[in-house]
Amino acid sequence: MDQIEQKICARIDAHRDEIIAFADDLWNHAELGFQEHRTAGKFAAVMKSLGLRTEEHLAVTGVKSYLKAHADGPTVCLMGEFDGLPIPANAHANPETGAAHCCGHHAQTAGVMGAAIALSDPEIAAALQGNVVFFGVPAEEYVEIELRNQMREQGLIRYGCGKCELLRIGAMDDIDITVGHHAVSGKKYLVANRSCNGFVTKMIRFEGRAAHAAGEPQRGVDAMNAAALAIHAVDLQRETFRDQDTIRVHGMVTKGADASNVIADDVRMTYSVRGKTIAAYMDAAKKVDRSMRAGAVAMGCGVTITTLPGNLPIVPVKDASVVDSALHEICGDTPVTCTGPDFHSTSSGDYGDISCMIPLLQFNSGGFSGVFHSPDVDVADPYDAYVIPAKVFALIAYKLLRNGGDRARAIMDSFEAVLTRQQYLELMESQLTQERIAPQMLPVLDD
Repeated sequence: MDQIEQKICARIDAHRDEIIAFADDLWNHAELGFQEHRTAGKFAAVMKSLGLRTEEHLAVTGVKSYLKAHADGPTVCLMGEFDGLPIPANAHANPETGAAHCCGHHAQTAGVMGAAIALSDPEIAAALQGNVVFFGVPAEEYVEIELRNQMREQGLIRYGCGKCELLRIGAMDDIDITVGHHAVSGKKYLVANRSCNGFVTKMIRFEGRAAHAAGEPQRGVDAMNAAALAIHAVDLQRETFRDQDTIRVHGMVTKGADASNVIADDVRMTYSVRGKTIAAYMDAAKKVDRSMRAGAVAMGCGVTITTLPGNLPIVPVKDASVVDSALHEICGDTPVTCTGPDFHSTSSGDYGDISCMIPLLQFNSGGFSGVFHSPDVDVADPYDAYVIPAKVFALIAYKLLRNGGDRARAIMDSFEAVLTRQQYLELMESQLTQERIAPQMLPVLDD
């Protein structure tokens, strides 16, 4: 490490108790997407205390702070996500919201906060030939889909995830490179320069006719049976999915019959349709639509299929060595793993949307136990979970922006955007669709 890097790490270590306390507070007060008002307020307060120009309420709860008022050179964004997951069974779930940080997003936010403390030191800031944005962003997890659709209809948001909204409103327009982090179980360091699936979301409503399920079921038109038939039709589609497209189709019934002795007249489901490319998952989505229509038509039910844009596939950068270098400087004897562009994950995230327009660097670090996205997630080592990400975030920013920002410029020069912002908006808007087939109920036979 050079003298500035040593000072970055020393400054973060000097504030380790503050960083851990901040993270612990978020850990015990998790909030769901686009509702992270307390979290956003806490993050904004720290940024303002450092004297940073701060913008709030971006995409409802986003907070964006600038290291420098003005700077020549590239702008690097250190990004942390605010939201938790609806997992009330977790021991640290927020009893008021039912949310828990079983995804570790609070560790990202604490890492960005710690990096801001270090990089705002005048000597360190002066060594950066460019600017740094500390961005706390909402709603990475695509959950509570019906609520988000209501927010869309109310004009509060347009798309389902936070980064998609930030791209839509132009809040990412002045950023040249984005750096993101993911928490993992154990003591691990990973350069996460991999591709990931993209997806669209389906909201389906089957309309039937209620009747007494025991006394006169023939008078009903069972929306639950239409849904069951549609689910089976989706399963039969799976053999048509190509292996190389890594299609994943999964859903849930969000509203079923009101009672076991009542023929259901209103059944609702949500589905996610994922794939390695936009063309692949849109092809699979058409087959899901076809299955929903088939279930409805076979039973004489009506069906409404609402399609909402999800996230785009992640596009790896050509050179993520700056992340590898930063990890090696803090990892000690722990090996650093690299998942390069040839590695593909079937999970999804709204970092994919950013990566289609702006170079994206990502790293993983540990400090947790349990299986992520499940109730048993817990913090195993607060220093690893919260302080280490702060150091890695800060070191990456410094390495990108020292020496005239040469490494940042090299990444920018080699980057080939998949979409312009206008093309992105057109794609997202094209996926906002709704189709309705009216019920085709036969008359009831009466003797």
